[in-house]
Amino acid sequence: MSGNIIKFSRNTERAPQSPFSTQTVAFSHYNNISAQLPIDPVTGKVVMGGITAQAKQCLNNIKAIVESINHVMDDVVKLNIFVKHIEDVEAINQVYSSYFEGPLPTRTTVAVAALPLQEALVQIDALISNGEGTTPQAPCPLIKISRNTDKAPLGLYSQTVAFSHYNNLASQLPLNSLTGTLVSGGVKEQTHQCLINIKAVLSSIDHSMEDIVKTTIFVRNIADIDVVNQVCNAFFPAYVPARTIINVAALPMDALVQIDTVVSHGDGTPPQLPEDTRFLVIEANNTPKVPAQPYSHTVAFSHYNHISGQLPLDVKTGQLVSGGVNEQARQCLNNIKTIIESVDHVMDDIVKVNIQVRNIADMEAINDVYTTFFSGDLPARTCYAVGAIPMGALVQIDAVVSNCEGTPPQA
Repeated sequence: MSGNIIKFSRNTERAPQSPFSTQTVAFSHYNNISAQLPIDPVTGKVVMGGITAQAKQCLNNIKAIVESINHVMDDVVKLNIFVKHIEDVEAINQVYSSYFEGPLPTRTTVAVAALPLQEALVQIDALISNGEGTTPQAPCPLIKISRNTDKAPLGLYSQTVAFSHYNNLASQLPLNSLTGTLVSGGVKEQTHQCLINIKAVLSSIDHSMEDIVKTTIFVRNIADIDVVNQVCNAFFPAYVPARTIINVAALPMDALVQIDTVVSHGDGTPPQLPEDTRFLVIEANNTPKVPAQPYSHTVAFSHYNHISGQLPLDVKTGQLVSGGVNEQARQCLNNIKTIIESVDHVMDDIVKVNIQVRNIADMEAINDVYTTFFSGDLPARTCYAVGAIPMGALVQIDAVVSNCEGTPPQA
């Protein structure tokens, strides 16, 4: 990797620690925080008291991590909330906003098949702004910009939060912005509405669909993937962002699909000067050494690379590798390693990993393989179980990678 910006990995005893992840990994102007379970850091056990108590503990753990690196909760740009029961979201909402004084972060909320601890009802990870940058960048009083438009659905979140050279959009449900209700029809119509809402949010901040770097698509039915991809093709006729498709147990309002979006923000946020940054280039890359997908393997913008969800596919056959979860996890990680090396990076440049498994008990076997792919501090990480994975796989993994050299015209 060229350049000399340094990745900064940190842990605090004020929040639960894991041998398989770092609590927070900062690189340039963002911090990536590992998913927090409702564990009391003193006892090391899941707190009792139901969903309200557990949501508070997750948020208290995030707050402890954020404050341990001299930040505050209002520096949070994005939260991802994973629940066992979608009906628990209402209780989470009642305590959630009390952790913020300014505009709320963007947010994704989904119900999953299982969380890493059986007693856990909720798990939350976070992305926070990092105005001071990482060495040798000089601290800069960058301003976080939160915006909403009435042309897309409103909720207990900001529709878009920009900081430095990225925008993170709240996940869009297939809601009509005028009525606030689900659009009629099936997954085709719902996917189209999600993308219309994303387009409306982007248009409201003078951006376009071509500025999207990564989409994460949550579907209720794994069989809907082909239809979802067909609809996406109409919105991305040329350049296709990185993509991960995840099967979830339930979505808010009983939707069939929800789409999360990461957007390039070449104009930056004040006091960055638009004339200095407007023409940063999105760099999408594919390698023939990894099975082809109907989207980009990796998309770099500014100081980050986003890697599409990797299945345990053999590049020669395009089929699942033989064996169990150990072999499949190794193949997923080998595919990520190959993609990263194809753009002149290494695995230790990864700042965040997301792992979906069919059986949460398989995480032990995955961890045995996982740590062998890193020689330095482990990335931040989020893991959970899903009902199904494309092609009947047992595991799927995506990643966010530091990009020290940036993208043109950055030096």
